Amino acid sequence: MSAEQIQHPYDAILVVSFGGPEGMDDVMPFLDNVLRGRNIPQERKEEVAHHYASFGGVSPLNEQNRQLIAALNEELRAHDLALPVYWGNRNWRPYLADTMRQMAADGITNALAFITSAYSSYSGCRQYLEDIQRARAEVGPEAPQVSRLRKFYNHPGFILPNRERLHTALNQLPAEQREQAHIAFTAHSIPLAMAKASRYEAQLHEACRLVMEGVEGDAHPWQLVYQSRSGSPHQPWLGPDICDHLRDLHGRDVSSVVIAPVGFISDHVEVLYDLDTEARACCEELGMTMVRAGTAGTHPLFVSMVRELIAERVRPGTPVRWLGTLGDNEDTCYEGCCLPA
Repeated sequence: MSAEQIQHPYDAILVVSFGGPEGMDDVMPFLDNVLRGRNIPQERKEEVAHHYASFGGVSPLNEQNRQLIAALNEELRAHDLALPVYWGNRNWRPYLADTMRQMAADGITNALAFITSAYSSYSGCRQYLEDIQRARAEVGPEAPQVSRLRKFYNHPGFILPNRERLHTALNQLPAEQREQAHIAFTAHSIPLAMAKASRYEAQLHEACRLVMEGVEGDAHPWQLVYQSRSGSPHQPWLGPDICDHLRDLHGRDVSSVVIAPVGFISDHVEVLYDLDTEARACCEELGMTMVRAGTAGTHPLFVSMVRELIAERVRPGTPVRWLGTLGDNEDTCYEGCCLPA
């Protein structure tokens, strides 16, 4: 089927992401955007700024999105789905509203949004939808309609790359440590009240279970733990924290661990700092061997997955693929889901 033969109401793809600074001068304005309206102590803001400073003030996230979009453009063209791909961020350039203005100027009227978050929660889904509506309101009546693609935490194109990354990490361990290695899956912590209003925890546990289904042998105990907490210490958040978990493992005579950031789709600052810097330092202090598994990134199966999600909406009869037992493969939200804490 040629691109001209496709009959559907969509005329563009919009990649929606978090955004990140691309230099030291960007860091504090970026954090002001991220933390606006939140009761975050100034010392925590300065601490996070230090994390970015460790990388010259440059978040890898924007460049990773550029690479994903380039790969997606090639994938779409190869499958006669050559819709233009736009990109807008919540917290940094290119901002969603600016992207919407460009889309309107280009005559785009109805777009499909790929949100770069695999799981359902307020910050990972509903807030992005609010961002989109806010950007549309800012642009005005010429702004395109935008519908989101479904969540993909249980799609083979997400699970299989994570499984492959985990295999690669396990194989980096010395043979004598590999068989008994513990696997710590990590995801971004969120407030308990926010978690209770979504399927975040259930989806994460399902993703971990699905990844582990393809791991050879039965000797790898695993646990889902959390990282990157940013809220008030008086507010309960999901735990345990990865470093607390590592100390607990050490107390149980575990000597090797693979950390797999299944809650993230790319190796951005929270992965690089919280795991490659802080968690690694913790392991070195404890005398534990640590390997960190990679994220899906631009794995060919992941890029193909995005194309499949688009095809589900633009080509009737396209198979809707997912793994596991949750059966959570809808592209619409139920009433009241993913409310803020």
